[in-house]
Formats: sequence, structure tokens, C-alpha cells
Amino acid sequence: MIVDDKQEMEGFWISGAIHAIKALSYVYDLLTFPVYLILQRPWEKRKASRRVKARPISKDDTTITYRSVDSPGPMHIMLEREKIETLEKMFLWVVKMHGDKKCLGTRQILAEEDETQSNGRIFKKYKMGEYKWKTYQEVDRFASSFGRGLADLGMKPRKSIVIFAETRAEWMIAAHACFKQNFTVVTIYATLGDEAIAHGINETEVDTVITSHELLPKFKRLLDMVPAIKTVIYMEDQLKPTETKGYKDGVRLVRFSDVVKMGNESSTGASPPKGNDTAIIMYTSGSTGVPKGVLLSHKNILSTLKAFCDAVQIRPDDVFLGFLPLAHVFELLAESVCLLTGVPIGYSTPLTLIDSSSKIQKGSKGDASVLHPTCLTAVPLILDRISKGINEKVKKSGPFRQAIFNFAYEYKLKWTKRGYETPLFDKYIFGHAKQVLGGRVRLVLSGGAPLSPDTHNQVKLCLCVTVTQGYGLTETSSCATVMDEHDRTTGRVGAPTTVCDIRLENWEEAGYRVTDYPHPRGEILIGGDIVSAGYYKLPEKTMEDFFQEDGRQWFRTGDVGEFHPDGSMKIIDRKKDLVKLQLGEYVSLGKVEAELKTCPVVENICVYGDANKAYTVALVVPNQYYLEEIASNLGMTERSRTALCSDPNIEKAVLQELVAQALKCNLQRFEIPGAVKLCAEQWSPDMGLVTAAFKLKRKAVQERYQHEINRMYAS
Repeated sequence: MIVDDKQEMEGFWISGAIHAIKALSYVYDLLTFPVYLILQRPWEKRKASRRVKARPISKDDTTITYRSVDSPGPMHIMLEREKIETLEKMFLWVVKMHGDKKCLGTRQILAEEDETQSNGRIFKKYKMGEYKWKTYQEVDRFASSFGRGLADLGMKPRKSIVIFAETRAEWMIAAHACFKQNFTVVTIYATLGDEAIAHGINETEVDTVITSHELLPKFKRLLDMVPAIKTVIYMEDQLKPTETKGYKDGVRLVRFSDVVKMGNESSTGASPPKGNDTAIIMYTSGSTGVPKGVLLSHKNILSTLKAFCDAVQIRPDDVFLGFLPLAHVFELLAESVCLLTGVPIGYSTPLTLIDSSSKIQKGSKGDASVLHPTCLTAVPLILDRISKGINEKVKKSGPFRQAIFNFAYEYKLKWTKRGYETPLFDKYIFGHAKQVLGGRVRLVLSGGAPLSPDTHNQVKLCLCVTVTQGYGLTETSSCATVMDEHDRTTGRVGAPTTVCDIRLENWEEAGYRVTDYPHPRGEILIGGDIVSAGYYKLPEKTMEDFFQEDGRQWFRTGDVGEFHPDGSMKIIDRKKDLVKLQLGEYVSLGKVEAELKTCPVVENICVYGDANKAYTVALVVPNQYYLEEIASNLGMTERSRTALCSDPNIEKAVLQELVAQALKCNLQRFEIPGAVKLCAEQWSPDMGLVTAAFKLKRKAVQERYQHEINRMYAS
């Protein structure tokens, strides 16, 4: 009884304090409103957000095609004027413009030391130094030498070479070395399983692989699966010597630095590519099966660079933080924009990214705190984790601070929607959150999957950044749409860029038509110079997904979109995600997953629908903090994650959370999962359940958990 009285008093006190703060903020608003109105000119921001960005250029009963209303920007015009249509020409021009400027930066690792944790366990942590930079001229020299070295090792123009390594400066140097000699770069994700890696190597018939110290041991078992490989070049580690014994006979292992030395002493000339030469065979992450090699020409990539330079505002003091896989088209093209515009790229890894990352010594700074970047790329899963991390931290801070944060968040959301900024709240309430990424981040580019409006808003407001969402595929060189810099909406992916047209085509089976009111809807088709020539050694699949019309290449995406009156597009469905349930209702599994991912207890989720059943079921990887909170509320303490995930009472509680979230998101009754299975293991690319960009590999998840799916439906 005393405890209840105490809690009631505390609640009363907090409520009173919040009412007082609201009263003060009301007075503050009255006093400052005229000043902010004059200084911030919110009507201009609202008008800029609403401006028309694209218009239909043709329409009939089955299709509608949209084109950007924007004109090419200065960089786009320069690339056209100078006739720069290859990455080799691009980098030569950039070196002339930015020769002595910082280009690629690597954080120095000084030592690896043991650190004892509070529980007595000992972990290896890095003692780290500053960033060490190579200028544009130095990168060009390294790339030229490495390219000549590769030629001396037997590489010929138009021959393919695999880069299988983590994101780092040497990855980019190796790629530009290949572009200078007209070698085709084959990119393979570092997180793929052995069979997928071997598939990419064998299909492209390469005999040379560029890898890293960390990944080299994989080749001890891989070399028997890839008989054509004769040379393996490895990037060295900063601290440890690389073990090169025990590898297959007849395969030579060469250090990256030794290839550069060979090139320094070589008289081999460059073999510049032409625009239509294949720059990259980029293997998709294979969300629906075996990875496919997408042919990307120099012309494709330069077209995307033109579009991105038109869409994204670059500032003289920008610094880019690179940590997503460079084998992913989105990261590669984003970093290529940085190279083109003179923006320094500082490399990082998830293990060293922020002060609390797993490899950073206690009291030491993570890469972001040292680099102080202004721009970075992220996939929605990472932003979802940041959003949930913010919520978790706020919840732990106590009732009063939580109430203050919630008030500040709602206050900022209200005024931001009206076109105002909230400088005092940004400094005193949200300032600490901004410091996590170094304090200077102004722009986060999100791609790879649709970003939920809740996550978009929370990251934008709490980190005080602009979150720009885009849409593109490997098959379209990462390009299709980009949000306008003044667009204040969420849930949309922007308007067509200046280098492509986007067409919607009726998908009658699911009831999506271009004649729908109020928004035309249909399957998304993309046409322009950004579109790949097709898939490597897959002529039938190429004919199915690609076509030519009036001399222009088009690609059928399989995604479903709708266009809004201002010319911006929203992704609303995906053909492969659609299932028809027993009673005839169609369920978009991807849409349901996107909505339920915003539920705090969900770390990851896969929704499954059986055509012979009337409802869906869900496989959920739970967030550890909220899982323990649910367990505590049920009186379960000191139990392992595995034990909690298999407890029927926990499953029931999580299902109730999902149902509540589904109702909040206005999902239909038949879309709401009727049963749930909690998965103790985190889904990672090396398990083969998600791609390197963390998209679900739906078929692989289904196969792994088929027994649990059957059990859910049986129950």
C-alpha cells in the first residue's frame, strides 16, 4: 500500500512538472513566434516541400509514365560537356580538380589489448589512433601502380577479377585500378556462404581474387570448390602478419603491397575502357534464390552519378563515413559521388563505429567521434536499430526524463511539420543523441528497402539530421528515385531522377491499376541509361525482366508503387511478397512486416501465409531488452534467451504486442498474425537468412523454420 501511494505521488509530481513545462513552452511560443516566423520563413519550406517534382509524359488505360521536371545540375552538365563516360576518365578529371585534398582515410589501430569486463570476462579491444589520409593524387598513384601490377600478373583487358573483401580504402583503390586497365570487377559480399561465393567465382571464370587478411582463411576450404583460381591477392592487416601456409598447391598468394611495388617498377601502359564496356558484374544478394550477376557498364554508373549529383546537395566541408558493404551497389555509388565531388571518405566498421562498439576500449572514441562525418548511408534495418536504441535508452532514464523526452519529441514533431526549427530543443534535449555519430551529421541517405515513417521521423528528429530516402536496384545502378531535399514527408521514396523515366503498369491480378483514384498504382518499370544490359549468363531471365523500347533499356522491378500529385512515389507492395489466403484475401507479406517491425519487441520478423489457411503466422527475432522486460512483467527472471523464446507465455505476450501494433497501423484482420514463434538466434547474412543488405531471404527462412510454421498452424 505504501509502495502504491509512493508511485501515485511520483506520478502526480511528474504530471504536475510536465504541465508546468507545457505552460512555460506555451508562453515561450507566444513570445518567440513572431521572431521565428520572420527568421525561419516556414511558408517557404512548406511551399518547397509541396512543389511538383515530376509529371506524367504519357498515359493510357494500362500504363502511365512519369519524368522529372528538374534540369541537370552543374556537375551533370560538366560531365556531359567534358564527355566523361567512364570511371577511368572521371577519376583522372577529379585528380586534376582535387589533387592535394584528402580522399580516403583509414583509422590507425595501434594495438589490440585485453580488457576485463564487469563480469570478469576478458575481451580483445583495439587501442586506436587518428585517421591516416591518402590524397586524390596518392590514391591515383596507388591505383595506377596496382593496375599495372595486375597486368604484369597476367590480367588482360575485359577479363574479370573478383573483389571479395570488407569495405576499406584498398577496396576502392583496387576497383579504380581495374577500371584504369579495363578489367571487369566482380563484386561478391564478404558475408555470403561458401556455395554462393563459389557460384560467383565459377560463373565468371576468374583466375584472380582480391581479398583481405580476415577473409583469406576462407580460401583454405574454398579453393577446392573454385578450381580456376590461380592467384589470390590479400590486403594486409594493420597489426598481425598473415598466415599463408597450408593453401592448395599451384595457387600463389600475393600481398596487396607487393602488387603495388610490381606496378611501381612496371612500364605497362593503361588500357582505358569505353562507356559501353562492363565495369562491374555485381552479384545481387539473392533474396529470392541464387545470386544473379548484374552487368553494369561505365555508362550505367556515370548516369547514376549525374542523377545523384542533381539530387543531393554537396557542401565544401562534407565528410563521408563509409561502413556499409562496397559490394552493395548503393554504398559503391554513394562513395563514387563523394570521389566525384571531392568529399573525403573515412572508413569504419560496425565493430568500431561508435564509442560503445564492441572493439572500442572503454574510455576511447569510436570512428564517428574521431572523424566527425557530415554524411553517411544506412539501410532501414540499421535505422530501425538506432530508433529502438533511442527508445530503450529513454525508457531506462526514469519516468521523469522519459516524460520530458516524450513532450520534447511531440513538441518538435508538431513544429517541424509546420516548417519551423526548434534550436533550443535540438541543443538541450536532443544534443546528446547527435553526438553519438560525431555531432556533425546533417544527412543520412537511406536505401535498400522502404523506411517506416515512424523510424524516419524518430531518426530525423532525435539526431537532428535530414533523412533522404531513395529507391533503386542493382539492375538500375542503384538509381530510380531520390527524395527532394526540401520534402518534409515520410513514407515516400521521392520522384524520378533526372536521368530516367518511371512507368507504372497495371497488375490486374492484385487489383493495382493506373486508373485507380486518387493515386495511379501499378508495377514499377524503370527506363534510361542507368538500366543494366541484363544478367550475366542468364539470357532467359534477362529477356523476362529487361526490354528495349524506342532505343531505351527498361527493367521490370516486381515492386508496386503509387504516384502522388507532386510526382513523388510510394512503394506499396511487391509481387513476390503477395500471397492469397484461403478466403481469397491478398496479403502483402512485406507490407505487414514493415508495419510490425516498428513494434518495440521486434528486432526482425518474417510473416508467412499459407494459401490453405485463413490467417498469417510470424517468426520473430525479439529485441533483448524488451524480451527481458516482458519476462520481468510475467515474473520470469534469470532465464536464458533460448528458454524465454520457447516459453508459451512469452510467445502469447509478444503476440498481444504484435496485434496491438497491427491495429495501431490499421492492418486488416486477415493480415494480423494468428500465431508467433520466437527465434533465439539473430538472423545474419552468414546464416543465409538475410542478405548482406539485411533483406529477408524468405524462402531460406521458411525452409529453416518449416517445422515451427507447421506447429503454429496446427495450434
